[in-house]
Amino acid sequence: MNPARTAAAWLPEGRTGGGTSERTADGATDPGGAVRAELLTEVLFDGRFDDLHRQWTEVLSRRLFRYQDGLSIPERAELAYTRLRAVNDEVDSVEELVTATDRLVALHEWLGMVDGTLTTLATVHYNLFLGSLLRLDREHAIDPTPFTRLREYGTVLITELGYGNNAAELETTATHRPETDDFVLHTPTAGAQKFMPNTGSAGGRKSGLVAARLIVRGQDCGVFLFLVPLRDERGPLPGIRVRPLSEIPGSAVDHAITSFDRVVVPRTALLAGDHAELTADGTFHSAVGSRRRRFLRSIQRVTTGKLCLSAAALGGARAALTVAVRYGHRRHTFAPASRTGVPVFAYRCHQTRLLGAVARAYAATFLLREAVHACGRGDDRVVAGSGAAGRGTRVEAAVVDVAEAADAEVLVAAAKGWITWQSRDIVTECRERCGAQGLLSANRVVDLFAPIESTITAEGDNLVIWTKAAADMLTGRGYRPPPPDRAASAGPPTDSHHLLDLLVRHESQCLQHARSRLGLPSADPLDRWNHTVNPALELVDAYGTRRAAEAYLAAVGRVGDATTRGVLDQLFRLFALQRLAPHAGTLLADGHLTAEAVRELRPAVDRISADLAPHALALVEAFAVPDGILQAPIATEGYAAAYDDPAGPWQAVVVG
Repeated sequence: MNPARTAAAWLPEGRTGGGTSERTADGATDPGGAVRAELLTEVLFDGRFDDLHRQWTEVLSRRLFRYQDGLSIPERAELAYTRLRAVNDEVDSVEELVTATDRLVALHEWLGMVDGTLTTLATVHYNLFLGSLLRLDREHAIDPTPFTRLREYGTVLITELGYGNNAAELETTATHRPETDDFVLHTPTAGAQKFMPNTGSAGGRKSGLVAARLIVRGQDCGVFLFLVPLRDERGPLPGIRVRPLSEIPGSAVDHAITSFDRVVVPRTALLAGDHAELTADGTFHSAVGSRRRRFLRSIQRVTTGKLCLSAAALGGARAALTVAVRYGHRRHTFAPASRTGVPVFAYRCHQTRLLGAVARAYAATFLLREAVHACGRGDDRVVAGSGAAGRGTRVEAAVVDVAEAADAEVLVAAAKGWITWQSRDIVTECRERCGAQGLLSANRVVDLFAPIESTITAEGDNLVIWTKAAADMLTGRGYRPPPPDRAASAGPPTDSHHLLDLLVRHESQCLQHARSRLGLPSADPLDRWNHTVNPALELVDAYGTRRAAEAYLAAVGRVGDATTRGVLDQLFRLFALQRLAPHAGTLLADGHLTAEAVRELRPAVDRISADLAPHALALVEAFAVPDGILQAPIATEGYAAAYDDPAGPWQAVVVG
């Protein structure tokens, strides 16, 4: 037996590929033969590709959604609104789309590949506007038909110039007038102007859900949403001032800064949901004592929005990988001792980078599915708890609801940052691997940057929402650390579950480090938190990685075909090894890795990449991105034909 192999036994041995999939003596899976991409598609899309996704691959492959060169920003903005109406025409029930998280998230996975401006409009209209309107209008006082049929576009005005992530402190007021039973909406200061809603001239008629501080008899009752008509075909309505903001590279959304000068809106404009009530005589009641909690109840759809934006970013990353991997097999370059050259993908440096990105895209996809399931389980609990059960059952269900809602909230926050940051890194890698071709908008990859940057900031800046998630996790809200015995792995040390156990060990190290920093003596609470915050953010990242890995391994177990399962298992190990590599030092220091194992990290990544390289095209084929959506010349055979010149000198017929 090789003593070096014994010292580094948790690392997989090299494979040459080919043959049939089998288990080696040390427990590793040796993939070979043909991978069945359709089985990978089945597991990636949770067995619901036909149900949730196929329609959008067909709709978005139509000519209307194809890339158009040379459009001005106003033209691109109008095109995006036109495209949204075309999408809306394909929805059987807009209400069902808006209220079914899995369906709304699925739509965004495909929009994110096509048009970043369209994606933003869809997120705002369907999730934030209609989702909030349908949930908060408990009395059905408002007819949603103009919005469900898109005769009128809905937007949301929450963030103010002076208040972003601290929006619960915003200044816009809605003062109740008991003598007329209506409200006066007003912007009292420059800092209270609504920042960046798409209230510009593109798209026609618009109404907005405006977050404003409800003032009743001089009392501040907290921030609520109000339905406010904003503009018609002639422009902003009286009392509403809209000024366009500067351009955002890569985006054509008609962002603007908006203010209100004593705009009167009717009583039905107040969307108090089930957590507050205002009587006609001006008496305010709320079962929620905290004004901040009332505000959070009003903007609950932000959680669903995090999933939608994660899906859009991930969809873009999968499209970029499809382009880059295909191009890597078609673009030829110099090779030693070769007269004809080889595809650039034949080089190991190309393989490890792109296959590592593919592995992260798979992990991010499984994490997204898990986060959507978690939100769905919480919805099911709420429905079950509202039935005709006994009082004790309802109380017990309510306790479970609170716990599951907290778990889902932390998971969604962690997943949003993890997925969108990973997506940006993936697209960056793909752009570089495509060289100069990757800089052309026609090849699609470069145009994915700005939309993904938007997802990193929208629905809560990633760093801010991770900071809140970190605080929740350290105080035990919504976070249950993996049990300590989880890291005592049994079975072959090369088994993928052992790699998962090492990820658990890393998460436990992050938790212990963050808690130790939190315990440092300090008279200043901010100073105490500043000692803790960076280790706590590492904990959130480790938690996101571990949850992705758990979902990944569960998916591996659902694949019936041995060859395909073996390749997916190898891809998991590539993901786990690359995620563990930066933390090998602390794992070594705490005795969880040997020195020899640490030295073998990089060679192991190379060996797995060599195993997976023959399957790279099948791995991205499983993303099921049709050519009608990609429309990228370098993703097709004979891509150079896209640059052919019918009048070029090579076209001339030589006579004699």
